[in-house]
Amino acid sequence: MSNDHGHQDLPAPGLDSIASAFVIARQQGRALPDFPGTIPDDLVTAYQVQDLAIGQWNDQTVGWKVGYIAAERRDVSGDDRLLGPIFSRQLWNATGGTVDIPVFVGGFGAVEAEYVIELLEDAPADKLDWTPEEAEALPARLYIGVEVASSPLATINVLGPRVVVSDFGNNNGLVLGPEIPNWTALDDAQLRAETLIEGTVVGTGGASNLPGGLRAAYAFALARSARRGRPLKAGELIASGNATGIHDIAVGQQALIRFAGYGDITCRAIAAG
Repeated sequence: MSNDHGHQDLPAPGLDSIASAFVIARQQGRALPDFPGTIPDDLVTAYQVQDLAIGQWNDQTVGWKVGYIAAERRDVSGDDRLLGPIFSRQLWNATGGTVDIPVFVGGFGAVEAEYVIELLEDAPADKLDWTPEEAEALPARLYIGVEVASSPLATINVLGPRVVVSDFGNNNGLVLGPEIPNWTALDDAQLRAETLIEGTVVGTGGASNLPGGLRAAYAFALARSARRGRPLKAGELIASGNATGIHDIAVGQQALIRFAGYGDITCRAIAAG
C-alpha cells in the first residue's frame, strides 16, 4: 500500500521474503542473526516491506508509533521521522499494577516513555502536508503511555531507519495510561517524565525532548500516513516518540515510567512468543 502522491510501486520479489522472515520470527518469538535479505534502498521501499508484513500479520492496526531519524541517517524523502504499526492485541491498558511486556530474547528490547494522541475525527484523506498548528486543530485526546520497542533483530537500530521501518518500526506493543486533559492548552515544557529500570533512573525529559515538539510529531504522522495511502481515522493512536530516551530492558527486569502530575506506569519484561 505504500505510495507517495498516489504512485503505487510494485514490490520486488525479495521484499515479500523479508516481510515473511520478520513475521515468522515474531510469531515464533525467535531472534534473527542478520537482516533477512538486502536492506531496502530507501524509506518508500521499506514501507512496502512493512505493508507486506502488516498484510501477513493476523491482527488489526489500532495506531502508529513515531520514531525520530537523525539528520545524517535521512534519505532523499527528507523525512525526519518514521512510522511503525501498533496492533490491537499488543495494546494494553495500564491498570495501576504491573503490565507484562514482551521482548525478543536475543533480539532488541527497550521501553520508551510516550505521549499518545488519539484522533477524535478522521483526517482528510487528500491532505498530504500538515503543519504542527494544523495538526493541533484536528481534535484529539492525549494520554501517557509506554512503547515496547522490540525486534527479533538485535542490530535493528544500528542498521538504521530503513531496517527499523521494515520490521514494524521496531514496535512490539503499547501500554496506554491515563488521559492528560486539555492538552492543547499546555506547553511541551509542562509535560515531564522520567524512566527507571530496576529502581535506577535511566532517563529524564518529557514532550520537550521530541524534536520540534509534540505537535510536529502529530503532523508528521498525519502527513506520512496520507502519503502512504493510509490516512488516519478517528480512534487511531499515535505514540509520538521517546520522551526520555530509548532504554534497554531484559526479560525479568521492571520499568517504572513516571509522568509528573499524570500518573505512573509499571512494566515487567517477559519473553516474546
